[in-house]
Amino acid sequence: MINKAASLSVLPEGCLSDVLSLTSPRDACSSASISKGFKSAADSDAVWERFLPPDYREVIGRSVSPVVFGSKKQLYLSLSDAHILLDRGNLSFQLDKESGKKCYMLGAKELSITWQHDTQYWEWGHIPESRFPEVCILTQVCWLSIHGKLAAVMLSKNSTYVAYLVFRTTEDSWGLNIPAKTRVSFGGIEMETENVYLRRPHRVQENYVFPHRRKDGWMEMTLGEFECNEGDDGDVEMAFEEIEHLNWKNGLIVEGIELRPKELAMDKVILFMDVIQKLFSSPCHVNFTIIGLQQCDIFDSLLIIYNTYVTHF
Repeated sequence: MINKAASLSVLPEGCLSDVLSLTSPRDACSSASISKGFKSAADSDAVWERFLPPDYREVIGRSVSPVVFGSKKQLYLSLSDAHILLDRGNLSFQLDKESGKKCYMLGAKELSITWQHDTQYWEWGHIPESRFPEVCILTQVCWLSIHGKLAAVMLSKNSTYVAYLVFRTTEDSWGLNIPAKTRVSFGGIEMETENVYLRRPHRVQENYVFPHRRKDGWMEMTLGEFECNEGDDGDVEMAFEEIEHLNWKNGLIVEGIELRPKELAMDKVILFMDVIQKLFSSPCHVNFTIIGLQQCDIFDSLLIIYNTYVTHF
């Protein structure tokens, strides 16, 4: 039996890869600095293949531009650092860097906007700040209705998603400080929000909902959230509407509707149970006892697991 104080690094690379693939991309990257053995396992395709979506080959095959990568880790980091355009260039795809779950944005061309093809009300044009070839620019309209839908099969399973309207307003915009409604419907469940404002009115109340500025300079308004679980199908339907006050509006620039996973704190106990289960079934045949895992971060916990095992064949 190996001395209990021995380093985790002496475990076979396959064992380390199995464990690291059950943690997170961030943990895998951090582990590379522990030792050469950890770096080899942490950078391996076996680990990063687990972090990529099961259908990643199909997704990147739809990319407008070729997706070039030398390793699965490089591919993951590339897809999480920047979006790629799919199909005709009106749908963008990206990975959530923390979880590896899929994020999509439907470009304005993929949305249903009332009177969007009538130049009296809307015009189409390209602006350098947009990821898409064209955005929809409001000239004047009283009935503002923006709808989008995406097949649930395209999303990551067992995930909570949030949908956002992504937009800008021109400096001389007007009529956008009127209460609107948002709606997200999926699987027979509908979430509707009232008192939603694209621009702040002169008087603000506690229940008013306002957009937030994104890192890319665009604004985003939360439309609602929904659960996407294994076996779910059908379309997720999203909407932003101001069709009651019917005041004239101008200066809205619509880039699209984005769906991305809701940021949730990971339950460490669940994560550790996954790691433990994998270790029990691994070729290393490690038996161990667990001490205070919930008080430790992932690598301290792995060290405790190793240093408290009973036998190693």
